[in-house]
Amino acid sequence: MGETGPPKGCGSNISSIYYNLCDLTTVWGVVLEAVAAAGVMTSFVLFIILMASLPFVTDKKRKGMVALQASILVFTLGLFGLTFVFIVGQYSTSCAARRFLFGVMFAGCLACLVMHGLWLSLLKWSTRGPRSWLLWLGALGLWLVEVIINIEWLVITVVSSPPGGITAPDLACNTANQDFVMALIYVLILMLAVVVTVTPSLTHKHKQWRRDGTFILVTGLFTMAIWVAWICMYVRGNQAIGKPSWDDPTLAVAVASNAWVFLVFYTIPEICLLTQADPDQEQPFDGEDVYPTRSLVFENTEKQPEPEPVQENLYIENRVFTMEERPAESTKPESPYGVYNGQLRSAVYQPTEIALITRGLSMLDSNIMIPRAMIPSLKPGSRRNSLSRSVESLTSQGLS
Repeated sequence: MGETGPPKGCGSNISSIYYNLCDLTTVWGVVLEAVAAAGVMTSFVLFIILMASLPFVTDKKRKGMVALQASILVFTLGLFGLTFVFIVGQYSTSCAARRFLFGVMFAGCLACLVMHGLWLSLLKWSTRGPRSWLLWLGALGLWLVEVIINIEWLVITVVSSPPGGITAPDLACNTANQDFVMALIYVLILMLAVVVTVTPSLTHKHKQWRRDGTFILVTGLFTMAIWVAWICMYVRGNQAIGKPSWDDPTLAVAVASNAWVFLVFYTIPEICLLTQADPDQEQPFDGEDVYPTRSLVFENTEKQPEPEPVQENLYIENRVFTMEERPAESTKPESPYGVYNGQLRSAVYQPTEIALITRGLSMLDSNIMIPRAMIPSLKPGSRRNSLSRSVESLTSQGLS
């Protein structure tokens, strides 16, 4: 019963295919489980940070790359989830998922890196690269090629019945290691394309774009190194040292470590640089109208004092109050509004009531009397007397 019972750390109600997730005597499963779980949480948090940073992105070029970076995070999250599939024991469903998702998830990440590297290289010869939606569609097309290849491979190797007409239930798990690697040739081509397409961007005139190209190149080189290591161990190394049971740990380590490479060497640095300004100071990347950026530069020159307004230019000549001040030589009667043209009054002194107030004079100290309207009397002859008195007062005022 001791040999058939669950291992240390696993409960009695757990299926044997999940022993690697809880077996404390097989440390590699527990360690990779913790690493993959941490990667899942990190990818999810980075995706939220990426989406929350969009309102603060001022560079339209970097904003156009957010779609590719978000796609890489989604595929990286899928790689961490795929790690659990390699930790779980082999059965028909897990083996089919391994064969299909391994190439699909890696192809998605590498296709986005290829398009980003191509955009940086095109930006070297032109101030404006392709539109962001074209880049995303290009990455989608590259990814769909691997999806079609894996579907055809599964149909040929798993779904099709053998010549005898008997279908093996674990046919997906009976694929040779060499066949598994050969099905990933397209992923290897994408990996090489990442390095080739991003290399011209390393000589860009702006340090910012050279740095982005360096991140992609380092990610591609580390990915190539990981793939060379796990392919050598998976095809020849494990059999040479007499431990063929290490195939699953080899693939699980390759998936988890490569997923962390995508996060550490590409995604995290790109998110940190997302809010940097555009060094080219050009038009919006996607042809969209945006509000102009307000300048934060303050002038250091001292503001010159404005000249004080001339007192005489503040008033408009009103002929109603200056009828009595018309020149004496003007004998021809004319309307007081005849010469009004709306221009500013001249420098002629006109002691009107408003001018007296502005000069600080008081109406009590002046000898000028302003004619006031009077109510005519109802007695006969009073209207003529009041009119004559008004004329006499105006005449005396003019003479004074």
